[in-house]
Amino acid sequence: MVGSSGKVYALDINPVAVEIVRHLTSIKQLKNIETILSDYDTGLPGESLDIILFYDTYHSLNKPELVMKELHRVLKPDGILSFSDHRMKEEEIMEGVTRKKLFKLKKKGKMTYSFKKDGD
Repeated sequence: MVGSSGKVYALDINPVAVEIVRHLTSIKQLKNIETILSDYDTGLPGESLDIILFYDTYHSLNKPELVMKELHRVLKPDGILSFSDHRMKEEEIMEGVTRKKLFKLKKKGKMTYSFKKDGD
């Protein structure tokens, strides 16, 4: 069960996916989940998120540089970007996430990579 102390944002470019999340949160009466329909602009304040879960999405992005820039903008200075994409090789992941010097690897897990803001 998700506690009510933290806010969860679920972003997707697909209106159907967003509607499914809205429907499920309504059924389960989860009050701390907010959906965002967008391709990369979250509309969230800068440095407002503790953790970003970014799973199996990067490979399909039209504008990956804009998405990574936005993730960097909204992540708190000590926040974590948890990243996984089963369709990408490790070299591709490292290149995509660290290329613009926005993030650097903090920890590599079995299936996920944890990144922190570069320069922190």
